[in-house]
Amino acid sequence: MAVPVGFVIAFIGIFVGMILKGGTFAAIISIPAALMVAGGTFGACVASFSLNEVIGSIKAMFGVAFKERKERRPELIDSLVGFSEKARREGLLVLEDDAKNVDDEFLRKGVQLVVDGTDPELVRDILETEVEGMETRHRVYQDIYKNAGAFAPTVGILGTVLSLVSVLQHLDKPNTLGPSISAAFLATFYGVFSANIIFIPVQNALKKRTQQEAEERTLMIEGILSIQSGDNPRVLAQKLKSFLPPALRTGEDDEGGAARAGGDEREREREAA
Repeated sequence: MAVPVGFVIAFIGIFVGMILKGGTFAAIISIPAALMVAGGTFGACVASFSLNEVIGSIKAMFGVAFKERKERRPELIDSLVGFSEKARREGLLVLEDDAKNVDDEFLRKGVQLVVDGTDPELVRDILETEVEGMETRHRVYQDIYKNAGAFAPTVGILGTVLSLVSVLQHLDKPNTLGPSISAAFLATFYGVFSANIIFIPVQNALKKRTQQEAEERTLMIEGILSIQSGDNPRVLAQKLKSFLPPALRTGEDDEGGAARAGGDEREREREAA
């Protein structure tokens, strides 16, 4: 929900400031200006990519960028450690039934490769290629919003220039110059506003979601390969916890505190001796 909340905060900050300066919402509403910026930006993006990709990016904004991604790494670590314990007790083949019940398609695929006896290097290559493919697919949508953020201000300036041309053709009507010039600059406002408050933030949000998914999959790769190599489950747990930020690591602070306390006690014993 960070993206919608950010939008609301930005809208409130900008428009409340405008009202405090004596402006009104009616003064910044212009359907022709909005049409020029929206149509021009959309058309430029379609020309740069494709219609299906641009439509897909709109769906990604609402389906991905607007939704906060759940932190799954602690849950994945628990699952992988559980697989490791079971594999050490009963062998890798016992994981075949468990793999079928895994919700995550990537994890299910990795475990199945291990159960099938695939060479570890080949397992790594297959899974890392899968991650690279995912990042490449997601980067298309990120690039669309990146380019939209570059197109919109320029299209807005173009709309302002066209509007000013129309204004200059009616200099014989001085009473209409003020409102007409004011309306002309709305296209620039719409372009700059949409680029910096909508397009670029959405691009950053999509990039963050991709990074989160890539980190999860990298963790799964390391866990799957450790299970295949028969690593001790406790060692595996400590290894995978290195992928977590300090705030999500459990037990380590207590262990670290105990170790420091023991070190201090030994230091005092040496000084007493």
